[in-house]
Amino acid sequence: MARIHPYVAAACAVVLVLAAPTVAVDPDMLQDVCVADRASPIKINGFPCKANVTADDFFFAGLRNPGNTNNPAGSVVTAANVESFPGVNTLGVSIARIDFAPGGQNPPHTHPRATEIIFVLEGTLEVGFITTANKLFSKTITKGDVFVFPRAHVHFQQNRGYVPATIISAFNSQLQGTQAIAMTLFGATPPVSTDILAKAFKISNAKVDAIKGRFTPK
Repeated sequence: MARIHPYVAAACAVVLVLAAPTVAVDPDMLQDVCVADRASPIKINGFPCKANVTADDFFFAGLRNPGNTNNPAGSVVTAANVESFPGVNTLGVSIARIDFAPGGQNPPHTHPRATEIIFVLEGTLEVGFITTANKLFSKTITKGDVFVFPRAHVHFQQNRGYVPATIISAFNSQLQGTQAIAMTLFGATPPVSTDILAKAFKISNAKVDAIKGRFTPK
């Protein structure tokens, strides 16, 4: 079977996002380019424009190689958003590579500012999202498949194979934002009150404290 080159897959993912008949979440740009000046002390909704722009500002090589999946989740996200790739500032797009160890998981999370579309480079994964009516839409996908997660919906990906898996994710935002559900609730700073979580999850305070102990605040 022909091997799908990572660059081709990444390009396809971006095209899919750009071709979608929806308005990007981010505001429209008011000039040709506005490369993010991450060093500027000015704080705005987004990032101010850099003065001296070069071709390198529109280039990112960080998705070439697999990331290190040696962690409890067994997955790693390598993001090419405005925080690491300033050329996408004001363009309303970003992209990421997600690598999974066998059995690895990208835990349930949301992207409050973007729809996400994924393309499978290698492996077999179970993916899905949950609507506000608590309906699960889930699918097992494999090399060459595409799946989309609506903006702000809780979703997940898990490698169901016995070999590593890799997907390319594209977003209609320069900075999609990510809230991992478990970390958000049990690893917040300052912490959410134990009794609030105990009542919400219908478990004891002691169990909540035990769960909190597994999530170190960022």
